[in-house]
Amino acid sequence: MRDSSSLSPRLSRRAVLGLAAAAPLTAAPAAASPGHTAAIGGARLRGPGVQVQGAAALPKRLSARSWIVADHESGEVLASYNAHQRLAPASTLKMLFADTVLGKFDHGLTHKVTDADLADVPAGSSLVGIKPGITYTVQQLWLGVFLRSGNDAVHVLSHLNGGLARTVAEMQARAEDLQALDTHVVSPDGFDHKGQLSSAYDLTLFARHGLRNPDFRGYCATRTADFPAGGSKTFQIQNTDRLLTGAWGLGAYKGIIGVKNGYTSNAGNTFTGAATRGGRTLLVTVMHPEPGGNGVYEETAALLDWGFGQARAARPVGTLVEPLSEGGSKATPAPAGKERTGASPAHHGSTWALAGGATGVLALLAGGAYALRGRRRRTVAEEGRHRR
Repeated sequence: MRDSSSLSPRLSRRAVLGLAAAAPLTAAPAAASPGHTAAIGGARLRGPGVQVQGAAALPKRLSARSWIVADHESGEVLASYNAHQRLAPASTLKMLFADTVLGKFDHGLTHKVTDADLADVPAGSSLVGIKPGITYTVQQLWLGVFLRSGNDAVHVLSHLNGGLARTVAEMQARAEDLQALDTHVVSPDGFDHKGQLSSAYDLTLFARHGLRNPDFRGYCATRTADFPAGGSKTFQIQNTDRLLTGAWGLGAYKGIIGVKNGYTSNAGNTFTGAATRGGRTLLVTVMHPEPGGNGVYEETAALLDWGFGQARAARPVGTLVEPLSEGGSKATPAPAGKERTGASPAHHGSTWALAGGATGVLALLAGGAYALRGRRRRTVAEEGRHRR
């Protein structure tokens, strides 16, 4: 859980939000921001701040710099906050890696790992524990990617795919086909590299497309597996997705089916989750919440709860586009401008319009949120000892 010092600066803002919590909300359409690279998914998603219309109040304790709630089947975006803001993705970028490489090799194919396969794994990476001289199946390597977010498994698979440079180029091409134009790939593992960026919108595209692949879906839903330790020995690995396993004081989220979590000291926590209830599957991506504890999972769960409870009343504010190679219409790029890749005043103050008025209260909220939140604490989360 978060310490009290990280929550106390937000009390006044939540008190103001409480005045409006019972009323249906409609977010005022925001002006196009030059910080977004494209109008992918609709003009409203280009604007900064909260976008929602027709549904009851959103969860109040959301600290993430960017998030999105979308329907998996229809692609409708039900609510969002800075959907196209470009941020460091951490290991959620592995969803794009899997979507790009997963279908290339038979699961039973074996590979004896060499020192060269592991020579370029970044220091401080999360590892599943691959050792040179041990033979692994492709299926075992993918379990290492999905369950332990192992950068060692990513690098072995990348070398099987022709090397890191080729894999990065293919991932970038796949991102462009998916119309994930906020994404710039520098490495296949999602580790901290200058210029490696994505967005809540793009990560949700990766998850949606990946989950159409039964293998992708099966891997991200796997809780535990046995992993080779050499000879006939194995050791058990557990999925690091806490909403899936119920670890670290969290209960497993009802209906959860994956997808991928991530953490680095630069990105902080990122997470894309998918859950099914009543025959409906929702996708939620949360990027860069306040650091510490289970925050990224708690905020994801809160948005999923809102989605299942309110989304039928919500009117879409955008859509998840289809891949160009699968018949998707090419989205129109936004006017060129300076990219917004970090926090900005637009992040701290959302512009709201309430059904029935109360504009004075909301003006106070929009103007005061920036001052109340202040400078974000970027301390290392409990899980930072194992970067993902």
